[in-house]
Amino acid sequence: MENMPYRQLGNSGLSVSLFSFGSWVTFGKQMDVQPVKECLKYAFDQGINFFDNAEVYAGGVSETLMMEGFRQLGLGRNEYVLTTKFFWGIENRLNFRNTLNRKYLMQAIDGSLKRMKTDFVDVAYCHRYDPNTPIHEIVFAMDQMIRDGKALYWGTSEWPADAINAAYDFAVENKLHRPIVEQPQYNMLHKEKVEKEFKPLYAKMKLGLTTWSPLASGVLTGKYMNGIPADSRAALPGMSFVKDEIDNRENQNKVEKLAAISKKSGISMAHLALGWCALNANVSTVILGASRIEQLKENLNVLNHLNKITDLKKELDQI
Repeated sequence: MENMPYRQLGNSGLSVSLFSFGSWVTFGKQMDVQPVKECLKYAFDQGINFFDNAEVYAGGVSETLMMEGFRQLGLGRNEYVLTTKFFWGIENRLNFRNTLNRKYLMQAIDGSLKRMKTDFVDVAYCHRYDPNTPIHEIVFAMDQMIRDGKALYWGTSEWPADAINAAYDFAVENKLHRPIVEQPQYNMLHKEKVEKEFKPLYAKMKLGLTTWSPLASGVLTGKYMNGIPADSRAALPGMSFVKDEIDNRENQNKVEKLAAISKKSGISMAHLALGWCALNANVSTVILGASRIEQLKENLNVLNHLNKITDLKKELDQI
């Protein structure tokens, strides 16, 4: 397999693997510690150093599983980049659900570190934008998190561009730690935010991107072209939005065009979709998900096709 490329995480000195591994949906729902450990080891052995998590994934179980996997593998804490995200909350009480208030954020990071049995995360994200908490309160809280040594960098996930811009400006004006990275959905079916809305931020603040769902929850692999397999993500409870993606006629047309390029080029639909995301120079890392090690192995084979996919970029962009 070709060597893993690395990119800088936004406007920072931190190098992250072009492809990374995340735990959304799978850890604690489809996987226990043994398959988690197998996937972590394979990912690490292939050069992945960026591992994505969130407080809300499986109600905190995902964080526990990931770190238990690392411990069983004997990997030292400084051998990988660890992240988590806050907003949804896992305590059913006022001020701890769907918020970015200071009270929640200060206690949420402590909860995550306790579950993960570590002193710090490399990147802490605000998992969604909270219009009810003033920007200054959010920025001060995230700055404090970094000054306390509980996180090294901070960023956002699925925030609107104007809110990221406001947080950045406030941080600069008040000499606070700035947000350096955004985590948006980015794939052939969802690209407006990354390619249009965020465009001014790349020049202004060198915004980094750690993108999720490069395969649109499997839609771009073509596996749903003839129905929904029983063991697929679309068949899981709470994943009805994937069915909406599948039933969308415009999406079906795009998938059919991708299938045609795949047939002509001899490169799988999944590899074409993954490679297309990686070709965007503003993307720091493309987060992969997998419910079994065979999926991860197959997806990482995209490294062997990146040069050919580069030659197909114009054709892929037309989709």
